[in-house]
Amino acid sequence: MAEFPTSTLPPMMTGHWLMKRGQAARERTWTDVAAAVDWLVKHFLDHPPMEREDGRQAYASLDTRREYALDVLPVGVDVSWVYYNRPGNIVSLSLVCCPNRHHSDLGCPLT
Repeated sequence: MAEFPTSTLPPMMTGHWLMKRGQAARERTWTDVAAAVDWLVKHFLDHPPMEREDGRQAYASLDTRREYALDVLPVGVDVSWVYYNRPGNIVSLSLVCCPNRHHSDLGCPLT
């Protein structure tokens, strides 16, 4: 679809965000994995996930999420955290790697 890079339509695969060059911004670009994960954690804490009525955990813990992100981002694998927050809204946070392990043909938008 030729208009996809300029449309407001989100991609079906996280790596395809790299095709939306007009939406890239330096302030949302990191070269340090820990700093990028800190951004994820901040937004996660600002919008915590819902709690189940039965008291059981609804989603993977923050520690588990953070550990996974720190493990896979350095090898070019994207990370997405998607969950419902306490008011019942969906929260979708993604870090897209560039270069991207699964979309090596897509260049980095800010280079």
